[in-house]
Amino acid sequence: MWVKLCCLLLYFLALFVLARVFEAVAWYESGFLATQLVDPVALSFRKLRTILECRGLGHSGLPEKKDVRELVEKSGDLMEGELYSALKEEEASESVSSTNFSGEMHFYELVEDTKDGIWLVQVIANDRSPLVGKVHWEKMVKKVSRFGIRTGTFNCSSDPRYCRRRGWLKSTLIMSVPQTSTSKGKVMLKEYSGRKIEVEHIFKWITAHAASRIKTIYNSEHLKEEWNKSDQYRVKIYLFANLDQPPAFFSALSVKFTGRVEFIFVNVENWDNKSYMAEIGIYKTPSYILRTPEGIYRYGNNTGEFISLRAMDSFLRSLQPEVNDLFVLSLVLVNLMAWMDLFITQGATIKRFVVLISTLGTYNSLLIISWLPVLGFLQLPYLDSFYEYSLKLFRYSNTTTLASWVRADWMFYSSHPALFLSTYLGHGLLIDYFEKKRRRNNNTDEVNANNLEWLSSLWDWYTSYLFHPIASFQHFPFDSDWDEDPDLFLERLAFPDLWLHPLIPTDYIKNLPIWRFKCLGVHSDEEMLETFQDSESDSDSENKEVFSSEKEVSEDDELNAFHKRSEGEPRCSAETCSCANKYCQHEPYERKARSYGSYSTAGDTEPDWSAWPSEMLHCTECVVCLENFANGCLLMGLPCGHVFHQNCIVMWLAGGRHCCPVCRWASYKKKQPYTHPQPLSNDTPS
Repeated sequence: MWVKLCCLLLYFLALFVLARVFEAVAWYESGFLATQLVDPVALSFRKLRTILECRGLGHSGLPEKKDVRELVEKSGDLMEGELYSALKEEEASESVSSTNFSGEMHFYELVEDTKDGIWLVQVIANDRSPLVGKVHWEKMVKKVSRFGIRTGTFNCSSDPRYCRRRGWLKSTLIMSVPQTSTSKGKVMLKEYSGRKIEVEHIFKWITAHAASRIKTIYNSEHLKEEWNKSDQYRVKIYLFANLDQPPAFFSALSVKFTGRVEFIFVNVENWDNKSYMAEIGIYKTPSYILRTPEGIYRYGNNTGEFISLRAMDSFLRSLQPEVNDLFVLSLVLVNLMAWMDLFITQGATIKRFVVLISTLGTYNSLLIISWLPVLGFLQLPYLDSFYEYSLKLFRYSNTTTLASWVRADWMFYSSHPALFLSTYLGHGLLIDYFEKKRRRNNNTDEVNANNLEWLSSLWDWYTSYLFHPIASFQHFPFDSDWDEDPDLFLERLAFPDLWLHPLIPTDYIKNLPIWRFKCLGVHSDEEMLETFQDSESDSDSENKEVFSSEKEVSEDDELNAFHKRSEGEPRCSAETCSCANKYCQHEPYERKARSYGSYSTAGDTEPDWSAWPSEMLHCTECVVCLENFANGCLLMGLPCGHVFHQNCIVMWLAGGRHCCPVCRWASYKKKQPYTHPQPLSNDTPS
């Protein structure tokens, strides 16, 4: 996870540097920067109209270029970046979708229940033609969509009863606007009553109703009272301009940020005394002033702060974000980080996508789960001060020059998604190249694996866990109620040769009990090793054969660890055993006198059963190699209770025979422990 996070931060740094390179190239070719001011006098009439349409100012009654230029100057300073964006937006002939309502519930859900936006709906009465024709309606939809106004069509033929209840007996236009200045307040529906059915007149009607929600100040006394008033709004944005009404983008933003930011329009058209404006630091108009508890911020002085809906929306979102904004941002960052797994993972192509899907599911699930307690904590009244301090931190950090660069880069790359995706792909390919080079230097075999090999290994893993899901999770001894295992029948069916043997993970072997075989009254292991070097050399040669045969069997690293532990242990032979009594718990004791060379005693010695686990059966012979246990050799027991040489049973299990050689009980399943009878008294040899 930390590797992917570092890769994502490196990618953001590369985007920041690339944006500065683009600015340098644009300055070298054209001689201007995006923040450079443009003189409206040098612009053509078409470009001036384009700027007014993007800002949402009507110009239908202004036939002269001079009047249009003055209106542009009254609405705010024009920068090169805003002019470029407006021209690109005009050239883009993208069709904007409009909603077709299916009935009352659909209309209520989208229009009346949506309290943070403006809707324009064309109602078509039964057996009537629409009020606005198809061509003019498409122009209307494209014009109002620039300001976040959503559009739709309600045909009364789909729900005539609702139209009669509403009084929609003729075709008309309906506009929905939030009625109050509080978040999630009531919505009021207004019907168009104009006589002229033209795009400009309808748009003027829309902007007039939207601007009526904004508080308007007409004199300096009212401004002084409002400036010094402290109310529920911590953030206020003032527009000082010589206009009849605020631009449409300003009114649309006031609806979008209802309850978070208060929008105030100061009309200075007929002001004679502007001394108070000078006192509060307003020396020119038009000016967009942001007033916060931390101070005054002049919007438009930094990079990317254009007089447009998109730029100011990004600016206000960074200062006064909603919880939903933070959630969407975290969702985007988490998914960008998860997609890095597609390039970090090496090997087959199918493996990359499988790992990617798994990572996406895991990261998104963890994100949603982690957000649930956060939402719960934010509802507590005790965290109001924490919430205020968090917003204060946002306001301090997002009014810096670096934050303005980040916002400008975000708007640039979001308007050019192809560039964003191509840079992300290029960054991922570089990560893939360096990761592949690093793993090749480490001699990792998975780099050269193809799709078939990886699918085969994935199928082996799947079938292994499908048939034996408990093998990798149980620890022996495991105290549970799995004595009567329902999978025993399926396990028995896997042993005939007509059935395929499923692959079983061998990690359960490390949990099997291991101990040393000891006899009572026998010399120490050092003395035995010094006395019988010849027998040890024979056993060592035998160990080499066993070790070479072990290499032919495919085992896990944990099995190799077992072999290393037992590599130096002597194998048992009849000549080296100090207690070769071949008696077991199943048969009566039978003493067999036997000589052991120079170190043998007068009578046979008895094994030390106290060192054995309580659930193991007592015996002195390994049924795998058919040899007796030697004093000091390693033994291993199975869940069924039978005991074998550690080397012998490990080779047996690693060869795919996951059962006891004696009773065929599964070697990875727990069995009811065997209860030993009372031990017999020690008999003297006859």
